[in-house]
Amino acid sequence: MEGAIELVKTVRLLLIGAGNVGRHFLELITLKRDILHDRLGLRLVLAGVADRSGVAVCSAGLDPCRVVELKLNGQGVAAYPRWGQVDVSALEMVETAQAGLLLEASPVNLRDGQPGLACIDAALARGMDVVTANKAPLVLAFPRLLALAEANGAQIRFDATVAGGLPAVNLGQRDLAMADVYRLEGILNLTSNYILTSMAERGLSYDQALAHAQAAGHAEADPRLDVEGWDAANKLVILAHSVLHYPATLAEVAVQGITGLTAEVLRQAVAEGKRVKLVAAAEREGGRYRLAVGPAWLDASHPLAQLGAEQMGIVYHTDVCGVISAAIVEETPMPTAAAMLRDVLDLYGTKS
Repeated sequence: MEGAIELVKTVRLLLIGAGNVGRHFLELITLKRDILHDRLGLRLVLAGVADRSGVAVCSAGLDPCRVVELKLNGQGVAAYPRWGQVDVSALEMVETAQAGLLLEASPVNLRDGQPGLACIDAALARGMDVVTANKAPLVLAFPRLLALAEANGAQIRFDATVAGGLPAVNLGQRDLAMADVYRLEGILNLTSNYILTSMAERGLSYDQALAHAQAAGHAEADPRLDVEGWDAANKLVILAHSVLHYPATLAEVAVQGITGLTAEVLRQAVAEGKRVKLVAAAEREGGRYRLAVGPAWLDASHPLAQLGAEQMGIVYHTDVCGVISAAIVEETPMPTAAAMLRDVLDLYGTKS
């Protein structure tokens, strides 16, 4: 192909978690294979994949389309012909498979971070790079994981852990690297924003709005982590570590959810030129930051007040770069999967 670069870097990767995000990632690298190869000089080889059923491992490469087909047919990756194994765990795969990159997209477990935390530990200890969409290991062990990566000459990327496909982490870390961020505000949880927007704009009760969110695939069967504010709080901790260089803990975050709000309160806010949103905020106070998640009555002109039901966003207040805001419409898990691929390109991609 004309304009193709001659040198192509081959990266063998392992994927843990073949649910919505992991499956969309596999679809994405198939869809973008030519662009990755010809324009960016990158060949991604799926050397192994793990889910609850077991693993499938082949150093020469598995077919991502075949893995997707298995998942869509309700089967696990252990059913992959020839290379599937039911008696091997994700951790054992990471410890033994020949690969240079771990993609971690297993379910979030905020109690102890497992199995994602142990797999990331093992990968970094082997000198493997890590790209993760799983926020739990970072919330529980951010400083230790970064130190482990540095000690073993590895790198870790995690833009997909905060607000899905929105480049909230990368914007703060890269584009605002020399700025002093004295305040950040974000709508980091889609479920809560969908519910509050539906209540305010359609006059639905909380229970009705939650049911609509669940039917649309924007809320879990058990939505407490989202509607009680803890999902946003966990993401705020990651932003504090990665962008603000502040070693926050979850215990420092003052958290209030949205379950006590009524449609009447939200409609009254609209009548007064306000919008009620669940906002995660970090405000510098002296040498520390005050961290909070809770309902905020925002002026209608505020960037976050203008976000629709299927949007998330972030606002950075800086000393020299002004006030920068970014938002995303995320109707499916594809943007989150794309954020993982964006991190892979940050590690290995080359522009033509």
